Amino acid sequence: MINNKEKYAHLIKAESKRLGFLSCGISKADFLEVEAPRLENWLNNNFNGQMSYMENHFDKRLDPRLLVDGAKSVVSLLLNYYPNEIQNVDSYKISKYAYGQDYHHVIKDKLKDLLQFIQNEIGEVNGRVFVDSAPVLDKAWAAKSGLGWIGKNSNLLTQKVGSFYFIAELILDIELDYDLPTTDHCGTCTACIDACPTQAIVSPYVVDGSKCISYFTIELKDNIPNEFKNKFDDWMFGCDVCQDVCPWNRFSKPNSEPFFTPNPELLNFNKKDWEEITHDVFQKIFQKSAVKRTKFEGLKRNILFLKE
Repeated sequence: MINNKEKYAHLIKAESKRLGFLSCGISKADFLEVEAPRLENWLNNNFNGQMSYMENHFDKRLDPRLLVDGAKSVVSLLLNYYPNEIQNVDSYKISKYAYGQDYHHVIKDKLKDLLQFIQNEIGEVNGRVFVDSAPVLDKAWAAKSGLGWIGKNSNLLTQKVGSFYFIAELILDIELDYDLPTTDHCGTCTACIDACPTQAIVSPYVVDGSKCISYFTIELKDNIPNEFKNKFDDWMFGCDVCQDVCPWNRFSKPNSEPFFTPNPELLNFNKKDWEEITHDVFQKIFQKSAVKRTKFEGLKRNILFLKE
């Protein structure tokens, strides 16, 4: 006989699929014991660089019950962003996740729809939606709920679909049927470690965020240190190297989310076009894009750093 926990979990997973999510896994809302010392060590090593926000809400990052009163379940969801086509070969590069509209808005709308569905179908359920901007260790929760394992490049990897997807959560105050973690399938592979242009993967499963090209091109507000000249492999916003070389990403399939369709100019621009980009063109191409995070001046700084 199917109990309510199983029935509700099945309902949530079916609706998440209907909303376009790649997959959905559920885990018990509890303290992340294994991650606590890892996060502490990572911060103590200053691997967060100038991302001081990573030091905030340490306890909340490790315990979802501090984010939602009476939290019992963490529902983790993946949304594919792998594009149909990529940029012109003779171009400064943008991370694939930023090709289309800003994922925060796209996913948040889907999550709100899912939460509304849960409240309509199950009744009085209290919960919150999270997309990357709150103190939630999303990769840890996704791994706990069986959606993949955290690879040597510190990204969540999944056997059948690779790693080109966003991770989001719903934290709910009802008990559900929980999924089991999967096993690590990195084996002896070191492709990501060997390929990282700035050697940011300092040991298997540990990334020094302050050496990552994504950090320099998005998070860092100061000038990019000269020691990294000619080491950026033409990345002007983000970096996909450790994902592009991962053998599991040969299974990536193009997404079917209309909001992630890139502006044609983004795909067709060459280096000269980017070097001559004006503020108006920047606003047009990246109207609703995550690239706006670095602002026009930030993108120009990055291009100049690559060009010199």
